[in-house]
Amino acid sequence: MLENSRKERFWRHWFKGGKDLPDADATGRIVAGTDREDLREMLHEVYSRLKRNKSLRSIISQGFVLAIDGHESNSSYEIHCDGCFKRTIHLKSGDKTQYYHRLVTAMLLCRDFPILLDMEPQKPGEGEDVAAMRLLERVIKNYPRAFNVVVADGLYARAPFFKVAMKHGKDVIAVLKDERRDLLEDVRGICRIEKPVLYRRGKDTTCECWDIEGLRTWTQLGQPVRVVRSLERKTVNYHSGSKEEVTDWIWVSTISKERLPMEEFIEAGHKRWDIENKGYNELVNYWHINHVYKHHQIAIENFWLLTFLAYNLFHAFIHNNVREVFESKKHIVETLSAEVFSRRSSQSRAPT
Repeated sequence: MLENSRKERFWRHWFKGGKDLPDADATGRIVAGTDREDLREMLHEVYSRLKRNKSLRSIISQGFVLAIDGHESNSSYEIHCDGCFKRTIHLKSGDKTQYYHRLVTAMLLCRDFPILLDMEPQKPGEGEDVAAMRLLERVIKNYPRAFNVVVADGLYARAPFFKVAMKHGKDVIAVLKDERRDLLEDVRGICRIEKPVLYRRGKDTTCECWDIEGLRTWTQLGQPVRVVRSLERKTVNYHSGSKEEVTDWIWVSTISKERLPMEEFIEAGHKRWDIENKGYNELVNYWHINHVYKHHQIAIENFWLLTFLAYNLFHAFIHNNVREVFESKKHIVETLSAEVFSRRSSQSRAPT
């Protein structure tokens, strides 16, 4: 919208100075020249103020939880740079090389609204977990007391990642998948012998849970681990009728039962999805963060950090000021857009 209407008189009402707004190319050049550490300091300042104002409530009783996950930020068949990954896409017209970027994001999981803290680009030729370890080191340095537990997908159930967190006194919860086959087989064997704990999660989910400490099968980590399994049954209603869906969740962790009880542990494990649902999905669908104004590694990083800043301020404003007035975030965006366009129309009709 700004690109198409940037020269209109309307915008001078909002942006003082009497000049036209910069075009997309100029915006890209400006952002590419911005200092990333300045943007990270701004993100930290927003977090600090929210923390001081007691606007952040944890999802667990002791400390806060940080979610880490990777994402493909953008792709192109034509434009590429030194920071691009590349892959071959098989099309009817023939094979084409596609270039794309990947990054890892750190999100603080809070009860009312999440906070995006930082991101790290994944370099060509390296794994997502390697970029995640760089990110985790920096987040711990910049936010040393912001969280106690890191929660992540099964990709991060690897000894090097766990050891980075443990080195700084942080615990990790990660999904346990077939890559840790020996540990997984031990857990399933124990579950066949021991009776589960039954409890209801939410209104419509029944859980059979096993909470096992002191497992030593993961020898690469060099210490015993805790594994929690939650076999969950939920009745889902479809047009053709209702159906019971069963999901089998298994997590491996360094945190003890004493520090994190089983039910809170399971909630933290499920809350990891906030980085997908409330993070990446919202950023792409509502904030259009996958649109690249300038295909340059630093510019892409800075656009993400700037959008993180806007995202945090937007959610903090909604929660602290207008959350009971509007039905949804989408309603707020539509209302603000309608207000902007109504002012634009009224000013365009006004005599010069």
